[in-house]
Parts: sequence; C-alpha cells; structure tokens
Amino acid sequence: MTKIKVIIPAFNEADSIGLVVKDIPKQVDEVVVVNNNSNDSTELNAKKAGATVLKEIHKGYGHACLKGLAYIANLPQKPDIIVFLDGDYSDYPEELDNIVAPIIEKNIDFVIGARVKALRASGSMTIPQIFGNWLATTLMKLFFRAQFTDLGPFRAIKYDKLVGLNMEDKTYGWTIEMQLKVLKQKLSYTEIPVKYRNRIGTSKVSGTIKGAVLAGVKILGWIFKYSFKK
Repeated sequence: MTKIKVIIPAFNEADSIGLVVKDIPKQVDEVVVVNNNSNDSTELNAKKAGATVLKEIHKGYGHACLKGLAYIANLPQKPDIIVFLDGDYSDYPEELDNIVAPIIEKNIDFVIGARVKALRASGSMTIPQIFGNWLATTLMKLFFRAQFTDLGPFRAIKYDKLVGLNMEDKTYGWTIEMQLKVLKQKLSYTEIPVKYRNRIGTSKVSGTIKGAVLAGVKILGWIFKYSFKK
C-alpha cells in the first residue's frame, strides 16, 4: 500500500486548520501540521482534528516545510509520497486522491494542483497572484520549455525525489524552487486541475503589499538564478 504523508505549514489558521485536516482522505498515513509561530489556537485545533503538530519558531513557508521534512527524515519508515497543501481551506483536501493518482498509477514524479480559472471561486486569487503565476510560468516556459501553468501550493511528489532536490528556500520561494529543480533534474511532472475557494482569514503573502512584493522578488530571483546556472 502506498504510504502518503501530508505537510501543512500553518500560521494563525485557527479557524480553518481543523477543517483542512478533517477533509483529508483516510488513505493518508499521517498529517503533519507545522505551527509556524502562531499566536492563536492553530496548534490546539490541529491536534483536536488528529494531526501531528510540530513547532517552527522561524517564520516563513519554507522554514515550516523544511521542519516537516526533517521530522519525516527521522522516522524509521519513510513515505512513498509527500503532499503539501495550505492550512487556510482554500484548497479542497478531498482532491488529494486526484493529485496523487498520476504518481501511483503512472509513476509520475511530481504533480501540481493547477488552480484553473474555470474551477476558481470569484476573488479566490488576487490580481498580484494571478499576474505572478502568469509571469513565473511564462518565464519557465521561455527558459526551460516548461509546461507549468501554476505555482499552486497543493502538490505531491515522490519522497525520494523530493529528498534529491535538496530544498533550501526558507520563505516565499519554496514552491518555485521545487518546480525549477524538478525541471533541472528532468523529473517527470504533470498538472491536475483543482478547485480553489476563498480562503478563511487574510493571506499573509498576497493579502499585503509587502508580502506580494517580497514573494515576487523571491520568485523572479529563483528563476533567473537557475536560468544562468550550469
């Protein structure tokens, strides 16, 4: 049986994290919520929903993801697949089965849940998000002939392939770093259209001008770094 673990970075997601955890399909072996220095009931609510909760005091999406991976690396039995999704309930956790299917059935290495316009709720992605996705995926197509259409946070990857990527970004660049390294290492990948709804609460990235600008700088920085890297 395929062993799947889910990593959910969470910063002040008390109102949503329980819903996310409870909607994850039962085939998942373990749900790991990384409490990224929240000052609300995120940790308590995640535990009540049945998740394993880790603490990461250094703020940053990448910091939280790396904390989850460090925990998994120390387990006696490693998973076959790692799934990442957000803790704000904008993703539909029950679609995890569709996300992992290409890995299980077709031996694909990496799968992105693509937030296609036809399946997005009105206002669920901000204008900076939509533009940033378009710019990043266009540049990846130009420089690497990539077929990505989104930088969606709902994604699945074979555990051994993820370890081989040597992920390092601590903040906003985590998703783009993963996609660029997948391309560089010539891993197989595909996208699965997913639904996307308005998040519970305010986005820590796209919900602020500072967050949107910093995320944009990080994304472009990773793209140009890998464009000129041998």
